[in-house]
Amino acid sequence: MSLKAFRGAFLDFIDDPFYVSEAESVRYFADGLLVLEDGKVKALGAYDSLQESYADIPVITYPDMLIMPGLIDTHIHFPQTEMIASYGEQLLEWLSKYTFPTEGKFKDKAYAQEIASFFLDELLKHGTTTALVFAAVYPESVDAFFEEASRRHLRMIAGKVLMDRNAPAFLVDTPETAYTESKQLIQKWHKHDRLLYAITPRFAVTSSDKQLQLAGQLLAEFPDVYMHTHLSENVKEVALVAELFPDSDGYLDVYDRAGLVGDKSVFAHGVQLTDAEFQRLSKARSAIAFCPTSNLFLGSGLFKLKQAKSVEYPVKVGFGTDVGGGTSFSMLQTSSEAYKVTQLRGQKLSAFQALFLATLGGAKALSLEETLGNFDPGKEADFIVVNPRATPLMARRNPTPIADSLEALADQMFATMILGDDRAIHATYIMGELAHGQSGVV
Repeated sequence: MSLKAFRGAFLDFIDDPFYVSEAESVRYFADGLLVLEDGKVKALGAYDSLQESYADIPVITYPDMLIMPGLIDTHIHFPQTEMIASYGEQLLEWLSKYTFPTEGKFKDKAYAQEIASFFLDELLKHGTTTALVFAAVYPESVDAFFEEASRRHLRMIAGKVLMDRNAPAFLVDTPETAYTESKQLIQKWHKHDRLLYAITPRFAVTSSDKQLQLAGQLLAEFPDVYMHTHLSENVKEVALVAELFPDSDGYLDVYDRAGLVGDKSVFAHGVQLTDAEFQRLSKARSAIAFCPTSNLFLGSGLFKLKQAKSVEYPVKVGFGTDVGGGTSFSMLQTSSEAYKVTQLRGQKLSAFQALFLATLGGAKALSLEETLGNFDPGKEADFIVVNPRATPLMARRNPTPIADSLEALADQMFATMILGDDRAIHATYIMGELAHGQSGVV
Protein backbone atom coordinates (compact mmCIF):
# COMPACT_ATOMS: atom_id res chain seq x y z
CA MET A 1 0.00 0.00 0.00
CA SER A 2 1.54 3.28 -1.18
CA LEU A 3 0.27 6.58 0.22
CA LYS A 4 1.32 10.07 -0.82
CA ALA A 5 -0.26 13.51 -0.58
CA PHE A 6 -0.29 16.82 -2.44
CA ARG A 7 -0.94 20.24 -0.94
CA GLY A 8 -2.12 23.29 -2.85
CA ALA A 9 -5.30 24.99 -4.00
CA PHE A 10 -7.74 22.50 -5.57
CA LEU A 11 -10.54 22.93 -8.11
CA ASP A 12 -12.80 20.24 -9.50
CA PHE A 13 -16.48 19.69 -10.30
CA ILE A 14 -19.08 17.56 -8.58
CA ASP A 15 -22.00 18.53 -10.83
CA ASP A 16 -22.76 20.24 -14.14
CA PRO A 17 -22.68 24.08 -13.95
CA PHE A 18 -24.87 24.26 -17.07
CA TYR A 19 -27.74 22.87 -14.97
CA VAL A 20 -27.04 23.75 -11.33
CA SER A 21 -25.50 26.78 -9.68
CA GLU A 22 -21.74 27.18 -9.56
CA ALA A 23 -21.89 26.98 -5.78
CA GLU A 24 -23.42 23.50 -6.14
CA SER A 25 -21.16 22.29 -8.95
CA VAL A 26 -17.71 23.69 -8.08
CA ARG A 27 -15.53 22.16 -5.36
CA TYR A 28 -12.72 24.45 -4.26
CA PHE A 29 -10.16 24.41 -1.47
CA ALA A 30 -7.84 27.41 -1.27
CA ASP A 31 -5.56 25.26 0.91
CA GLY A 32 -6.31 21.61 0.30
CA LEU A 33 -4.82 18.15 0.66
CA LEU A 34 -5.16 15.37 -1.91
CA VAL A 35 -4.29 11.91 -0.59
CA LEU A 36 -3.49 9.12 -3.06
CA GLU A 37 -3.26 5.39 -2.55
CA ASP A 38 -1.61 3.33 -5.30
CA GLY A 39 -2.28 5.96 -7.93
CA LYS A 40 -5.92 6.55 -7.02
CA VAL A 41 -7.69 9.18 -4.96
CA LYS A 42 -8.15 8.26 -1.32
CA ALA A 43 -9.25 11.63 0.08
CA LEU A 44 -9.57 15.31 -0.79
CA GLY A 45 -10.36 18.07 1.67
CA ALA A 46 -9.19 21.19 3.44
CA TYR A 47 -5.61 20.83 4.61
CA ASP A 48 -6.48 21.66 8.22
CA SER A 49 -9.15 18.95 8.37
CA LEU A 50 -7.06 16.15 6.82
CA GLN A 51 -3.55 16.98 8.00
CA GLU A 52 -3.74 15.13 11.30
CA SER A 53 -5.10 11.93 9.77
CA TYR A 54 -2.21 11.73 7.30
CA ALA A 55 0.61 13.27 9.32
CA ASP A 56 3.01 10.39 8.63
CA ILE A 57 2.95 10.40 4.82
CA PRO A 58 5.08 12.55 2.49
CA VAL A 59 3.41 15.74 1.23
CA ILE A 60 4.34 17.37 -2.07
CA THR A 61 3.43 21.05 -1.94
CA TYR A 62 2.72 23.44 -4.78
CA PRO A 63 2.59 26.92 -3.21
CA ASP A 64 0.61 29.52 -5.20
CA MET A 65 -0.56 26.88 -7.69
CA LEU A 66 -3.94 25.40 -8.54
CA ILE A 67 -4.35 21.63 -8.86
CA MET A 68 -7.10 20.33 -11.18
CA PRO A 69 -8.09 17.01 -12.74
CA GLY A 70 -6.29 16.22 -15.98
CA LEU A 71 -7.82 17.74 -19.11
CA ILE A 72 -9.77 15.52 -21.50
CA ASP A 73 -9.73 15.86 -25.29
CA THR A 74 -12.73 14.13 -26.86
CA HIS A 75 -11.56 14.40 -30.49
CA ILE A 76 -8.07 14.61 -31.98
CA HIS A 77 -6.06 13.03 -34.84
CA PHE A 78 -2.53 11.90 -34.01
CA PRO A 79 -1.50 11.38 -37.68
CA GLN A 80 -2.32 15.04 -38.41
CA THR A 81 0.23 16.39 -35.92
CA GLU A 82 2.71 17.45 -38.61
CA MET A 83 0.12 19.14 -40.84
CA ILE A 84 -1.38 21.43 -38.21
CA ALA A 85 -1.76 25.03 -39.49
CA SER A 86 -2.14 24.11 -43.18
CA TYR A 87 -3.37 27.08 -45.20
CA GLY A 88 -6.44 28.13 -46.99
CA GLU A 89 -9.00 25.34 -47.44
CA GLN A 90 -12.32 24.24 -46.03
CA LEU A 91 -13.01 20.68 -44.94
CA LEU A 92 -13.31 18.60 -48.12
CA GLU A 93 -10.54 20.40 -50.01
CA TRP A 94 -8.35 20.41 -46.90
CA LEU A 95 -8.68 16.62 -46.57
CA SER A 96 -7.64 16.05 -50.17
CA LYS A 97 -4.80 18.58 -50.25
CA TYR A 98 -3.20 18.02 -46.85
CA THR A 99 -4.70 15.25 -44.73
CA PHE A 100 -4.75 12.24 -47.02
CA PRO A 101 -1.15 12.65 -48.26
CA THR A 102 0.07 13.06 -44.67
CA GLU A 103 -1.83 10.03 -43.35
CA GLY A 104 -0.33 7.91 -46.14
CA LYS A 105 3.00 7.99 -44.25
CA PHE A 106 1.56 6.01 -41.34
CA LYS A 107 1.89 2.56 -42.87
CA ASP A 108 5.51 2.88 -41.75
CA LYS A 109 5.39 1.66 -38.14
CA ALA A 110 8.61 3.42 -37.15
CA TYR A 111 7.37 6.72 -38.50
CA ALA A 112 4.00 6.26 -36.76
CA GLN A 113 5.83 5.50 -33.51
CA GLU A 114 7.93 8.66 -33.81
CA ILE A 115 4.85 10.86 -34.33
CA ALA A 116 2.85 9.06 -31.61
CA SER A 117 5.65 9.69 -29.12
CA PHE A 118 5.85 13.38 -29.99
CA PHE A 119 2.04 13.67 -29.98
CA LEU A 120 1.64 12.13 -26.52
CA ASP A 121 4.42 14.29 -25.11
CA GLU A 122 2.62 17.36 -26.49
CA LEU A 123 -0.63 16.28 -24.83
CA LEU A 124 1.11 15.89 -21.46
CA LYS A 125 2.89 19.21 -21.90
CA HIS A 126 -0.51 20.86 -22.43
CA GLY A 127 -2.11 19.10 -19.45
CA THR A 128 -4.22 16.63 -21.45
CA THR A 129 -4.18 13.26 -19.73
CA THR A 130 -6.95 11.42 -21.65
CA ALA A 131 -7.96 11.71 -25.31
CA LEU A 132 -10.19 10.03 -27.88
CA VAL A 133 -7.88 9.69 -30.85
CA PHE A 134 -8.12 8.95 -34.56
CA ALA A 135 -5.25 6.82 -35.83
CA ALA A 136 -4.81 6.20 -39.59
CA VAL A 137 -6.28 3.47 -41.79
CA TYR A 138 -3.25 1.25 -41.20
CA PRO A 139 -3.22 -1.16 -38.21
CA GLU A 140 0.48 -0.29 -37.77
CA SER A 141 -0.56 3.23 -36.77
CA VAL A 142 -2.85 1.89 -34.04
CA ASP A 143 -0.18 -0.44 -32.68
CA ALA A 144 2.34 2.40 -32.63
CA PHE A 145 -0.04 4.72 -30.80
CA PHE A 146 -1.11 2.20 -28.17
CA GLU A 147 2.47 1.03 -27.56
CA GLU A 148 3.55 4.61 -26.83
CA ALA A 149 0.46 5.30 -24.69
CA SER A 150 1.01 2.10 -22.72
CA ARG A 151 4.65 3.04 -22.14
CA ARG A 152 3.39 6.24 -20.50
CA HIS A 153 0.63 4.37 -18.62
CA LEU A 154 -2.03 6.68 -20.10
CA ARG A 155 -5.81 6.34 -20.20
CA MET A 156 -6.28 6.66 -23.97
CA ILE A 157 -8.94 5.64 -26.49
CA ALA A 158 -8.12 5.14 -30.18
CA GLY A 159 -8.94 3.12 -33.25
CA LYS A 160 -8.08 2.33 -36.86
CA VAL A 161 -9.83 4.54 -39.42
CA LEU A 162 -12.36 2.80 -41.70
CA MET A 163 -12.40 4.25 -45.22
CA ASP A 164 -13.34 2.30 -48.35
CA ARG A 165 -14.19 5.03 -50.89
CA ASN A 166 -13.72 8.69 -51.87
CA ALA A 167 -10.08 8.66 -50.77
CA PRO A 168 -6.73 7.91 -52.46
CA ALA A 169 -6.12 4.26 -53.28
CA PHE A 170 -3.21 4.05 -50.83
CA LEU A 171 -5.59 4.92 -47.95
CA VAL A 172 -8.57 2.76 -48.86
CA ASP A 173 -9.44 -0.50 -47.11
CA THR A 174 -12.49 -2.72 -47.80
CA PRO A 175 -15.51 -3.47 -45.64
CA GLU A 176 -14.07 -6.92 -44.94
CA THR A 177 -10.51 -5.85 -44.11
CA ALA A 178 -11.83 -2.98 -41.99
CA TYR A 179 -13.93 -5.44 -40.00
CA THR A 180 -11.18 -8.06 -39.63
CA GLU A 181 -8.38 -5.66 -38.75
CA SER A 182 -10.55 -3.72 -36.29
CA LYS A 183 -11.61 -6.94 -34.59
CA GLN A 184 -8.00 -8.05 -34.21
CA LEU A 185 -7.04 -4.65 -32.79
CA ILE A 186 -9.95 -4.71 -30.33
CA GLN A 187 -8.89 -8.13 -29.08
CA LYS A 188 -5.29 -6.97 -28.79
CA TRP A 189 -5.70 -3.55 -27.17
CA HIS A 190 -9.15 -2.96 -25.62
CA LYS A 191 -8.75 -2.87 -21.83
CA HIS A 192 -5.03 -3.62 -22.10
CA ASP A 193 -3.51 -1.62 -19.24
CA ARG A 194 -5.49 1.67 -19.33
CA LEU A 195 -6.21 1.55 -23.07
CA LEU A 196 -9.64 1.42 -24.71
CA TYR A 197 -10.69 0.93 -28.33
CA ALA A 198 -12.94 2.97 -30.63
CA ILE A 199 -14.44 1.70 -33.89
CA THR A 200 -13.59 4.62 -36.16
CA PRO A 201 -15.28 5.20 -39.52
CA ARG A 202 -13.74 8.47 -40.75
CA PHE A 203 -17.11 9.90 -41.85
CA ALA A 204 -20.02 8.85 -43.98
CA VAL A 205 -18.45 10.29 -47.14
CA THR A 206 -15.55 7.79 -47.05
CA SER A 207 -17.49 4.68 -46.01
CA SER A 208 -19.88 2.61 -48.09
CA ASP A 209 -23.17 1.33 -46.72
CA LYS A 210 -21.60 -2.11 -46.38
CA GLN A 211 -18.63 -0.82 -44.41
CA LEU A 212 -20.87 1.09 -42.01
CA GLN A 213 -23.07 -2.00 -41.57
CA LEU A 214 -20.03 -4.11 -40.70
CA ALA A 215 -18.88 -1.41 -38.26
CA GLY A 216 -22.30 -1.71 -36.63
CA GLN A 217 -21.91 -5.49 -36.52
CA LEU A 218 -18.56 -5.05 -34.81
CA LEU A 219 -20.10 -2.71 -32.25
CA ALA A 220 -22.82 -5.26 -31.55
CA GLU A 221 -20.17 -7.95 -31.00
CA PHE A 222 -18.12 -5.70 -28.69
CA PRO A 223 -20.72 -3.44 -27.00
CA ASP A 224 -18.25 -1.97 -24.49
CA VAL A 225 -16.00 -0.42 -27.16
CA TYR A 226 -16.52 3.12 -28.45
CA MET A 227 -17.73 4.42 -31.80
CA HIS A 228 -15.95 7.59 -32.93
CA THR A 229 -16.63 9.51 -36.14
CA HIS A 230 -17.38 12.92 -37.65
CA LEU A 231 -20.87 14.36 -38.06
CA SER A 232 -22.33 17.45 -39.75
CA GLU A 233 -19.17 19.52 -39.68
CA ASN A 234 -19.43 21.48 -42.92
CA VAL A 235 -22.32 22.58 -45.20
CA LYS A 236 -20.80 21.00 -48.34
CA GLU A 237 -20.12 17.79 -46.42
CA VAL A 238 -23.77 17.53 -45.31
CA ALA A 239 -24.92 18.04 -48.91
CA LEU A 240 -22.50 15.37 -50.17
CA VAL A 241 -23.74 12.86 -47.57
CA ALA A 242 -27.32 13.50 -48.77
CA GLU A 243 -26.19 12.68 -52.34
CA LEU A 244 -24.30 9.55 -51.32
CA PHE A 245 -27.10 8.22 -49.09
CA PRO A 246 -30.32 9.32 -50.84
CA ASP A 247 -32.48 6.94 -48.78
CA SER A 248 -31.35 8.35 -45.44
CA ASP A 249 -33.30 10.83 -43.39
CA GLY A 250 -30.34 13.13 -42.79
CA TYR A 251 -26.68 12.71 -41.86
CA LEU A 252 -27.14 11.19 -38.39
CA ASP A 253 -29.62 8.70 -39.82
CA VAL A 254 -26.85 7.23 -42.01
CA TYR A 255 -25.07 6.13 -38.83
CA ASP A 256 -28.29 5.22 -37.05
CA ARG A 257 -29.32 2.78 -39.77
CA ALA A 258 -25.98 1.02 -39.34
CA GLY A 259 -26.43 0.66 -35.57
CA LEU A 260 -23.73 3.19 -34.74
CA VAL A 261 -25.69 5.63 -32.56
CA GLY A 262 -25.48 4.58 -28.92
CA ASP A 263 -24.35 5.60 -25.47
CA LYS A 264 -20.65 5.12 -26.28
CA SER A 265 -20.82 6.92 -29.62
CA VAL A 266 -18.88 10.18 -29.87
CA PHE A 267 -19.55 12.44 -32.85
CA ALA A 268 -17.09 15.21 -33.64
CA HIS A 269 -18.34 18.68 -34.53
CA GLY A 270 -22.14 18.59 -35.03
CA VAL A 271 -22.07 22.19 -36.28
CA GLN A 272 -24.87 21.69 -38.81
CA LEU A 273 -27.16 19.42 -36.74
CA THR A 274 -30.92 19.75 -37.05
CA ASP A 275 -33.25 19.97 -34.06
CA ALA A 276 -34.40 16.40 -34.71
CA GLU A 277 -30.79 15.18 -34.72
CA PHE A 278 -30.06 16.89 -31.38
CA GLN A 279 -33.11 15.11 -29.96
CA ARG A 280 -31.98 11.75 -31.33
CA LEU A 281 -28.50 12.17 -29.85
CA SER A 282 -30.05 13.04 -26.51
CA LYS A 283 -32.30 9.98 -26.56
CA ALA A 284 -29.39 7.69 -27.53
CA ARG A 285 -27.14 9.24 -24.84
CA SER A 286 -24.50 9.85 -27.50
CA ALA A 287 -21.88 12.58 -27.15
CA ILE A 288 -20.68 15.51 -29.24
CA ALA A 289 -17.07 16.69 -29.32
CA PHE A 290 -17.20 20.49 -29.62
CA CYS A 291 -14.09 21.57 -31.57
CA PRO A 292 -14.09 25.38 -31.70
CA THR A 293 -10.55 26.06 -32.98
CA SER A 294 -11.14 23.67 -35.88
CA ASN A 295 -14.64 24.93 -36.66
CA LEU A 296 -13.31 28.49 -36.90
CA PHE A 297 -10.08 27.61 -38.73
CA LEU A 298 -11.83 25.55 -41.43
CA GLY A 299 -14.79 27.95 -41.64
CA SER A 300 -17.26 25.23 -40.65
CA GLY A 301 -19.51 27.37 -38.47
CA LEU A 302 -20.58 28.04 -34.90
CA PHE A 303 -21.63 25.08 -32.77
CA LYS A 304 -24.96 25.43 -30.93
CA LEU A 305 -23.68 24.74 -27.44
CA LYS A 306 -26.78 26.17 -25.75
CA GLN A 307 -29.00 23.77 -27.71
CA ALA A 308 -26.77 20.80 -26.92
CA LYS A 309 -26.93 21.67 -23.21
CA SER A 310 -30.68 22.31 -23.19
CA VAL A 311 -32.84 21.04 -20.35
CA GLU A 312 -35.37 19.45 -22.73
CA TYR A 313 -32.93 17.39 -24.85
CA PRO A 314 -29.52 17.40 -23.16
CA VAL A 315 -26.61 15.94 -25.08
CA LYS A 316 -23.30 14.95 -23.53
CA VAL A 317 -20.63 17.41 -24.69
CA GLY A 318 -16.87 17.52 -24.30
CA PHE A 319 -14.19 19.67 -25.87
CA GLY A 320 -12.06 18.44 -28.77
CA THR A 321 -8.95 20.12 -30.12
CA ASP A 322 -9.27 18.30 -33.47
CA VAL A 323 -5.58 18.72 -34.24
CA GLY A 324 -4.66 19.11 -37.13
CA GLY A 325 -7.82 20.95 -38.27
CA GLY A 326 -7.72 22.46 -34.82
CA THR A 327 -4.95 24.94 -34.19
CA SER A 328 -3.73 24.08 -30.68
CA PHE A 329 -3.17 21.10 -28.39
CA SER A 330 -4.17 23.37 -25.50
CA MET A 331 -7.54 22.83 -23.85
CA LEU A 332 -7.15 26.32 -22.38
CA GLN A 333 -6.96 27.75 -25.89
CA THR A 334 -9.84 25.51 -26.94
CA SER A 335 -11.89 26.92 -24.04
CA SER A 336 -10.96 30.44 -25.11
CA GLU A 337 -12.21 29.85 -28.65
CA ALA A 338 -15.37 28.17 -27.34
CA TYR A 339 -16.09 31.34 -25.37
CA LYS A 340 -15.80 33.36 -28.59
CA VAL A 341 -18.10 30.98 -30.47
CA THR A 342 -20.79 31.44 -27.82
CA GLN A 343 -20.25 35.22 -27.91
CA LEU A 344 -20.88 35.20 -31.66
CA ARG A 345 -24.14 33.38 -30.93
CA GLY A 346 -25.11 36.07 -28.42
CA GLN A 347 -24.61 33.70 -25.49
CA LYS A 348 -22.15 33.26 -22.65
CA LEU A 349 -19.81 30.50 -21.51
CA SER A 350 -18.47 30.90 -17.99
CA ALA A 351 -14.99 29.81 -16.96
CA PHE A 352 -16.49 27.12 -14.76
CA GLN A 353 -18.70 25.80 -17.55
CA ALA A 354 -15.70 25.65 -19.89
CA LEU A 355 -13.48 23.92 -17.33
CA PHE A 356 -16.28 21.47 -16.58
CA LEU A 357 -16.40 20.52 -20.28
CA ALA A 358 -12.62 20.05 -20.22
CA THR A 359 -12.69 17.77 -17.15
CA LEU A 360 -15.77 16.03 -15.71
CA GLY A 361 -17.91 16.92 -18.73
CA GLY A 362 -15.34 15.31 -21.01
CA ALA A 363 -15.27 12.25 -18.75
CA LYS A 364 -19.06 12.00 -18.99
CA ALA A 365 -18.90 12.37 -22.78
CA LEU A 366 -16.50 9.41 -22.83
CA SER A 367 -18.52 7.38 -20.29
CA LEU A 368 -15.53 7.55 -17.92
CA GLU A 369 -17.06 9.60 -15.12
CA GLU A 370 -16.78 6.64 -12.74
CA THR A 371 -13.07 6.40 -13.51
CA LEU A 372 -11.76 9.96 -13.80
CA GLY A 373 -12.79 13.60 -14.24
CA ASN A 374 -12.66 14.81 -10.63
CA PHE A 375 -11.10 13.98 -7.27
CA ASP A 376 -13.79 11.66 -5.89
CA PRO A 377 -12.35 8.73 -3.88
CA GLY A 378 -11.41 5.73 -5.98
CA LYS A 379 -10.81 7.65 -9.19
CA GLU A 380 -7.57 7.47 -11.14
CA ALA A 381 -5.22 10.25 -10.07
CA ASP A 382 -4.45 11.98 -13.36
CA PHE A 383 -4.14 15.68 -12.57
CA ILE A 384 -2.42 18.92 -13.49
CA VAL A 385 -0.82 21.81 -11.63
CA VAL A 386 -1.86 25.13 -13.13
CA ASN A 387 0.08 28.38 -12.71
CA PRO A 388 -2.37 31.28 -13.21
CA ARG A 389 0.63 33.65 -13.23
CA ALA A 390 2.74 31.74 -15.76
CA THR A 391 3.57 34.71 -17.99
CA PRO A 392 4.20 38.38 -17.17
CA LEU A 393 0.83 39.32 -18.67
CA MET A 394 -1.00 36.57 -16.73
CA ALA A 395 0.77 37.68 -13.53
CA ARG A 396 -0.35 41.25 -14.16
CA ARG A 397 -3.92 40.06 -14.80
CA ASN A 398 -3.93 37.64 -11.81
CA PRO A 399 -2.07 39.58 -9.10
CA THR A 400 -3.31 37.28 -6.31
CA PRO A 401 -2.11 33.68 -6.84
CA ILE A 402 -4.76 31.98 -4.69
CA ALA A 403 -8.40 33.05 -4.96
CA ASP A 404 -10.21 33.49 -1.64
CA SER A 405 -13.77 33.21 -2.96
CA LEU A 406 -15.74 31.55 -5.76
CA GLU A 407 -16.17 34.92 -7.45
CA ALA A 408 -12.43 35.62 -7.36
CA LEU A 409 -11.72 32.10 -8.61
CA ALA A 410 -14.12 32.54 -11.54
CA ASP A 411 -12.33 35.72 -12.57
CA GLN A 412 -8.89 34.14 -12.19
CA MET A 413 -9.81 31.05 -14.19
CA PHE A 414 -11.46 33.06 -16.95
CA ALA A 415 -8.29 35.10 -17.40
CA THR A 416 -6.24 31.89 -17.29
CA MET A 417 -8.28 30.20 -20.00
CA ILE A 418 -8.22 33.27 -22.26
CA LEU A 419 -4.51 34.02 -21.82
CA GLY A 420 -3.13 30.59 -20.96
CA ASP A 421 -1.50 27.83 -23.00
CA ASP A 422 1.07 25.11 -22.28
CA ARG A 423 3.10 27.62 -20.24
CA ALA A 424 0.31 27.64 -17.64
CA ILE A 425 0.68 23.87 -17.12
CA HIS A 426 3.33 23.71 -14.40
CA ALA A 427 3.14 19.90 -14.03
CA THR A 428 1.17 16.90 -15.24
CA TYR A 429 0.71 13.76 -13.14
CA ILE A 430 -0.39 10.32 -14.34
CA MET A 431 -1.70 7.95 -11.66
CA GLY A 432 0.00 10.16 -9.08
CA GLU A 433 3.41 10.11 -10.79
CA LEU A 434 5.05 13.15 -12.38
CA ALA A 435 4.85 12.79 -16.17
CA HIS A 436 5.74 16.32 -17.24
CA GLY A 437 6.95 19.55 -15.67
CA GLN A 438 8.25 20.44 -12.25
CA SER A 439 7.89 18.55 -9.00
CA GLY A 440 6.54 20.33 -5.97
CA VAL A 441 8.29 21.01 -2.69
CA VAL A 442 8.59 18.00 -0.41
